[in-house]
Amino acid sequence: MSTDEELQATVRDLVQEGKGILAADESQPTIAKRFQAIGLEATEEHRRAYRSLLLTAPGLGQYLSGVILFEETLGQKATDGTPLPLAAQRQGIVPGIKVDKGTTALANAPGDLVTQGLDGLADRLRAYKGLGARFAKWREVYPVTQRNPSWLGIAVNAEVLARYAAVCQEQGVVPIVEPEVLLDGDHSIERCSEVTQDVLQAVFHALQRHKVVLEAMVLKPSMVVPGKDCARKAGPEEVARATLQVLLRSVPAAVPSINFLSGGQSASQATANLNAMNVLMPRAPWGLSFSYARALQQPVLDAWQGRSENVKAAQDALCLRARLNVAARRGQYRPDMEPAG
Repeated sequence: MSTDEELQATVRDLVQEGKGILAADESQPTIAKRFQAIGLEATEEHRRAYRSLLLTAPGLGQYLSGVILFEETLGQKATDGTPLPLAAQRQGIVPGIKVDKGTTALANAPGDLVTQGLDGLADRLRAYKGLGARFAKWREVYPVTQRNPSWLGIAVNAEVLARYAAVCQEQGVVPIVEPEVLLDGDHSIERCSEVTQDVLQAVFHALQRHKVVLEAMVLKPSMVVPGKDCARKAGPEEVARATLQVLLRSVPAAVPSINFLSGGQSASQATANLNAMNVLMPRAPWGLSFSYARALQQPVLDAWQGRSENVKAAQDALCLRARLNVAARRGQYRPDMEPAG
């Protein structure tokens, strides 16, 4: 199979109508924080057991087309001895891999960050492909203040995302491009809209400079929402209108799917906001779907509590949350579909 055929086949499997992507690629410090909240030590065995629980949830493939894994998970096995990437594949879920190496301060741009990990990326991608990964994810983050992100921060982050995406496609790996405008702060929804539009336009200019094939990538942006400390909150319809306006101004129709990150929203907020977008624009030029981490996983962790006797309840919580987001993907979600309590 040629590289182009590989990319087309993976995009076809990833961008299925009515399905989304689970982000289960938390770094060791992040998953330690999540486990700490349920009183569980983040040992390798606990991490393996948890990710095995996620990927072997019966029926999960009805709702998910892909899962983003952390590097460690590619080499781990489910409780029955099946390699975890294979456990996902058996459910019809395409395994992917987070390939960035985290953020560092950007020189001469106080308050801005840039993501590391381009060195040796092609070699790592070849190794990950050998373990079953067919797509990759790279995240750039944009803190919002009165002066951030700076134009330098926007330009450098866009360039890094484009270089990453070009290397992925050269290796036959579909890139998920994730520019996240952070929820932290007291900025208004208008300020978030302005920043998100500047970020996305810079990203797509860079992708085109680097000859990235837009039909063979997935965009994973943040929604346009007010900062979490902003006094004025925004309901789903306002978030949907603001987000769609920015996307229509910034994202070419050649991109097959936009899979939003939840970015600190609650599980029900993220679902309601996605639903509002699909209600407002049922025939958008791109698919409007989800690639949530905490908004899919928090109910799972709450149900599991690190106990083997709770595995079924935790898997049921995951499938329920995934099913609600599939309903939102179709514009058919209602708040009364949420579990009681």
